[in-house]
Amino acid sequence: MSSLSVRDRNGVAAVPAATPPGARRTRAGQWAAWAFVAPVAVYLIAFYAYPLYRNLDLSLRHYTVRSFVQGDAPFSGLDNYRTVVEDPTFLPALRQTLVFTVASLVLQFAIGLALAVFFNRHFRLSGTLRALFLVPWLLPLIVSASTWSWMLNSDSGIVNSALGLVGVGPVNWLTSPDWALTSVVAANVWIGVPFNLVVLYSGLQAIPGHLYEAAELDGATGWQQFWRITFPLLRPVSLITLLLGLVYTLKVFDLIWIMTKGGPNGASTTFATWSYRLGFGNLVPQFGPGAAVGNLLIVMALVCGLLYIRVQRRLG
Repeated sequence: MSSLSVRDRNGVAAVPAATPPGARRTRAGQWAAWAFVAPVAVYLIAFYAYPLYRNLDLSLRHYTVRSFVQGDAPFSGLDNYRTVVEDPTFLPALRQTLVFTVASLVLQFAIGLALAVFFNRHFRLSGTLRALFLVPWLLPLIVSASTWSWMLNSDSGIVNSALGLVGVGPVNWLTSPDWALTSVVAANVWIGVPFNLVVLYSGLQAIPGHLYEAAELDGATGWQQFWRITFPLLRPVSLITLLLGLVYTLKVFDLIWIMTKGGPNGASTTFATWSYRLGFGNLVPQFGPGAAVGNLLIVMALVCGLLYIRVQRRLG
């Protein structure tokens, strides 16, 4: 056998340069990195990207049960979105979604922050009490919703029984348009406070103690320490807590559906329950409008996420 060799201009055979060991290790590391990333990428595509694409496709076509099965629905453009916006339910559902979200976030954050500051002063059994506050967060949501439905029952609920002891008449918490939204907000706040407590308490633990010692030496009161030290240094943690709470609260469905089903007379209907009712709650399913309402929820969450990123950049 003859071997080919490469010669330079002087006729001297040139030995090909070997691949450096460092380059081989770098290449192997890149393949290993791709191997670790691949399962995550497949998961995101299968369970996030494809459902988002499918939901967008549903909102842009006129689907019926037959066309949904056969997959031959005609393209309708933005007709489903126009149908949703022109629906009399749109403005009340939008208003109730905003009220439910804002009220839940504000109350969850305020109560969670107060409890975090309270437990930050270590005392006997503080760890046990803090663990007990996590129970609402650990319970299955269907259990929490069913418990609140029983507590707020107009006839046999424990809340009305307690009010009767102080001379207050029974309140139709779940069947009155004036109280239904308040009831589901209260239940959602009860469920969300433990999450705020855990995250904000972790943020408080990261604040150096010598700052409070210096403030005390300067004669700062407790409120002054809170507003000048605690609250500013807790701002990054507070922002991410509010963002996560916002994303969760916007999509709350099962709690409202179990307690009121969006009623009475649509008084507690949010975009999440409305989307479900359009797609699956009627005798004639409206898949397109239901998907359009779901996409509006996604847009609301994305807008809030972009605002969070912008605020973070300004603070950074």
